[in-house]
Amino acid sequence: MRALIPRCWLLRERSVGKEWQEGIVLNHQYTRYSLATRSSGRGWQLLGFTVAALAGFLSWAPVARAQDSTIRAIQNIFDPLSAPAETLYQISILVMAVCAGIFLVVGGLLTYAIVRYRRRGPEDDHEEPPQVYGSAAIELAWTVPPILIVVMLVLVTARTIGEIQHPKMTEAAEEIRVIGHRFWWEVRYPKHDVVTANEIHVPLSSRTNHVPTQMILESADVIHGFWVPQLNGKTMLVPNYRNTMWIEPYATGIYLGNCTVLCGQQHANMLIRVVVDTPEVYQKWLAAQKQVPVSDAQVAEGQQQFISNSCGTCHHIENSRGATGVFGPDLTHFSGRATLGSGVAPNDNEHLRSWLTNPQDLKPGCLMPNMQLNSKQVDSILAYLRTLK
Repeated sequence: MRALIPRCWLLRERSVGKEWQEGIVLNHQYTRYSLATRSSGRGWQLLGFTVAALAGFLSWAPVARAQDSTIRAIQNIFDPLSAPAETLYQISILVMAVCAGIFLVVGGLLTYAIVRYRRRGPEDDHEEPPQVYGSAAIELAWTVPPILIVVMLVLVTARTIGEIQHPKMTEAAEEIRVIGHRFWWEVRYPKHDVVTANEIHVPLSSRTNHVPTQMILESADVIHGFWVPQLNGKTMLVPNYRNTMWIEPYATGIYLGNCTVLCGQQHANMLIRVVVDTPEVYQKWLAAQKQVPVSDAQVAEGQQQFISNSCGTCHHIENSRGATGVFGPDLTHFSGRATLGSGVAPNDNEHLRSWLTNPQDLKPGCLMPNMQLNSKQVDSILAYLRTLK
């Protein structure tokens, strides 16, 4: 039935190696979704599609799908890969099917009226059609079915909202606190005492081992919007208020999303990256995040430059005296991330050097100032940051 949904966007995918968390540069690949298959029997397909949508909505269960670790750059609600996203997909298909049925009925009646009662000649200009008032059958036809349709959609929507907003969390459920900043994401794992930024790692779930992830969403400044279409719907991050959402992904991969509320000049580059790992890989990632960076005498100059140029007043680095800031992203494991500036550029030496020289070149309007570093200072700080794995 998904053949009815056109998916002809150009999808930019990036294949990622097993050790992508070690800071390996992403290899870019390009692929194109094919045009949806078309057939002549669309009327029968639509009828079957409506029945299938109703049946599927009432008896849905998530089915795990094998997925390699490629970036799913297309933000597509019609390809759900998480339990709540699948629920939203089912109700959207139901609503689309109902609207398609209404469109066909109204369009069919309108077409019939246009053809049946079209002007046939000059004699029609002098003859008035019969004036009929108070047809009970017609009035019932255009009031009762719409009321029943609205009641049905209200009941289905209420059920869906209840399932999504009031899930039954198991003891194995993960908890993540996501704080929106202009223009990046702070990510905290309270159960594991882990802090990172911009790249959200979550464990894979399955039908036999349900591992949902609950997200507590907050904002440090203005209203932001958190949306990864293939994992769940949109949720607002409001200052001085906590919203919650949950995901239960059943396919590994790297899912992209966006801030959905205009929060400033770099709103469009406030990107989201959710990395779904197998339970084993996820536990290894957590263990690596708990490790304290090892001091390296070879980059002591870079560490000194980092502190002396006030970088530590905004950024925090574990076990680094003078780097205790809270306004910028935590850099304790900076080199283990794949991107810079909340996904605006790959985390390679070329882009990092540009970022240190002047962040406004890569992300105009970001709140990180140009520290007026010379090339020697940039090189030494870059070498120091590369040791933070």
